[in-house]
Amino acid sequence: MITKSGGEYPYLMEAFGPIPAYLFSWTSLFIIKPSSFAIICLSFAEYASAPFYAGCQPPVAVVKCLAAAAILVITTVNALSVRLGSYVQNVFTAAKLVIVAIIIISGLVLLAQGNTKNFENSFEGTKLSVGAISLAFYNGLWAYDGWNQLNYITEELRNPFRNLPLAIIIGIPLVTGCYILMNVSYFTVMTATELLQSQAVAVTFGDRVLYPASWVVPLFVAFSTIGAANGTCFTAGRLVYVAGREGHMLKVLSYISVRRLTPAPAIIFYGIIATIYIIPGDINSLVNYFSFAAWMFYGLTVLGLIVMRFTRKDLERPIKVPIFIPILVTLISVFLVLAPIISKPEWEYLYCMLFILSGTVFYFLFVHYKFGWAQKISKPVTMHLQMLMEVVPAEEAPE
Repeated sequence: MITKSGGEYPYLMEAFGPIPAYLFSWTSLFIIKPSSFAIICLSFAEYASAPFYAGCQPPVAVVKCLAAAAILVITTVNALSVRLGSYVQNVFTAAKLVIVAIIIISGLVLLAQGNTKNFENSFEGTKLSVGAISLAFYNGLWAYDGWNQLNYITEELRNPFRNLPLAIIIGIPLVTGCYILMNVSYFTVMTATELLQSQAVAVTFGDRVLYPASWVVPLFVAFSTIGAANGTCFTAGRLVYVAGREGHMLKVLSYISVRRLTPAPAIIFYGIIATIYIIPGDINSLVNYFSFAAWMFYGLTVLGLIVMRFTRKDLERPIKVPIFIPILVTLISVFLVLAPIISKPEWEYLYCMLFILSGTVFYFLFVHYKFGWAQKISKPVTMHLQMLMEVVPAEEAPE
């Protein structure tokens, strides 16, 4: 119904107006997208360094330096060329599918040979509480995050009414099947305790099943994570670009590189924020931090779908889902956001909430009232960056 790029941003704008849309772009720019990028690059670094530190954990400094290097390379690729970014995505997606096939086939062979001991009483000792279940969902749903990535580049899709739902219908069941079968494969050779203690689960699986060819596992998993990080960078730059185009971010972030025709300022800014997240963060804390913020806006976006059924009846709907689906997803989102806070309050959730709400200060200063002194601060910055990076507004870019 809304064929603009930017993912949730244009949907929130249409459903609830500029303030929720601005808070989403603010939160995505500083929390959701950079933390996602940082998590994937930290995963890449752990797998890339694991073979060099057999039997022990790689030094934290090595992991973080590798992750920062990955962010630098991916940011550079996407700032230089859309075609190069797309080519990298295709190559590493193919590599991802190769390692997925190797692990799943190996696991199925082991299952057929009777390696089912780890599936007996597999949920024994599980601590059941509302908070524990919601945090488990955070980690599980993190694995599937990316289901909404294509909505960030809707304007660049050919025939989005056909290709967008087709990609979702093919992609999500494929990912679900692969994800479940890979975990089944891991449990054929590892107990739940061993899986949790492993620094790089796929590497442990490779060492036990594929030796002496186990080196292919960390190599291909590193390729897989680089592909995921590249996809995140490719789409996140578009969100910042769209928000800048609407006047909700620094104007320069909506500019296009004259030579490369990419939203280079938005991509570079995003890479810098992601690098900052790597310094203090670890994967688990970043996943919880990311999930809390993300599901707040996922829920609000799906609620917007319900609201527009009544407020925007006149709009043509090429694709229409039964109303109970968005109602169910909204209720699940409310549970995912509130349950961890109620059952196990953490300061991180309060800091995250305060940071999100602090976006309203910047909204009223720079967007709504456009105070003269605020404009005097932002205008020279924009002009200086425009000259330094050779970028222009999208409407002035060459065809």
